[in-house]
Amino acid sequence: MLTSPAVTYAVRMRVTMREVADRAGVSLKTVSRVVNGEPHIRPEKVRRVHAAIDELGWVPNRAARALRTGQVGVVGIAVTELRRPYLAGLVEALVTEADRWGMLAAVEPTHGDPARLAAVLAARGRTFDGVVLIGPAAPVADGLGERPVVVVRGDAAGVDRAGVDRAGVDRAGVDRAADRAEMDPAEVDRVEEDVAEAAALMARHLAVMGRSRPALLGAHQDELRARLGGSGPVLVPCAELGEVADRRAGARAAVQVLERHPDVDVLLCVNDEVALGALAALVKHGVDVPGRVAVAGYGNLEDGRFSTPSLTTIDPGPARLARSALELLADRLAGTAPWQPRAVVSPVELIRRESTLGRDPR
Repeated sequence: MLTSPAVTYAVRMRVTMREVADRAGVSLKTVSRVVNGEPHIRPEKVRRVHAAIDELGWVPNRAARALRTGQVGVVGIAVTELRRPYLAGLVEALVTEADRWGMLAAVEPTHGDPARLAAVLAARGRTFDGVVLIGPAAPVADGLGERPVVVVRGDAAGVDRAGVDRAGVDRAGVDRAADRAEMDPAEVDRVEEDVAEAAALMARHLAVMGRSRPALLGAHQDELRARLGGSGPVLVPCAELGEVADRRAGARAAVQVLERHPDVDVLLCVNDEVALGALAALVKHGVDVPGRVAVAGYGNLEDGRFSTPSLTTIDPGPARLARSALELLADRLAGTAPWQPRAVVSPVELIRRESTLGRDPR
């Protein structure tokens, strides 16, 4: 009589935190601290814990964490819009960094509507543990408490700061209502691009390249204007960009500036979108770049690497901005941050390319 071979069914139980700790060679407490985004953990241990989590496929029990800490493990990211490539890239960097801290991220486009922004901020403590706001500070009374708000001034590459309309919304759609609010905008933690360093880097590069007659596409680039030695629009021509600082505005402004100021030898653009539009217009009109006029942008968009000519630009470092923002937020959530507001100035980098250097003859 033939007997059937025994069939064994292996049932894999849910992976536990203990298994993660054993695999990483750390204590249970260390795993908990890493998952909860607590600061002051050795980077080597953080990497080992994350590697163990990835290998074992462990999913933290967020419901249990919420009961234990009163936190839901979600950070809200408030941004004006996602159509602007630089803002979309910055949001992606924030989502990636939130994941590294073991938090989910919910992206909330506000479309420049103060009511939508207020709703996002009001959801702290219920839907979100805290909020990262891209743009200027907003009117919030407890941005340094248990429901923190961190402002990332990552709009330098996406906004022509030329004008604010009567409703307090700037021309790129970023809410400026905070400028009129009772709250001091400094009463939140902030991460800002080092615009002074960016201006110094660009000014030195232009001096080396022998460019001495600049024009600004996108008004109120005050740091850059000061570095170039100009104190007013007579010395350094400025072109306002209208409703949105995009490629169409850049193309239009480039032509207008060269018609009015034919001696200009470099166009300095408020962002890469404007610069790419300016490049397209100059090529269309048969203007040699950089032989006749050089062009530089701000933001280091991927498109600038592949434009013809490739675009010289300032890289504000979205990953660095995101890392600093989540570190500030995690400190607040862990209760280890000082009560005073903190400001992080994030370094930038000059990316030299063909639009100022010229093409490599090789």
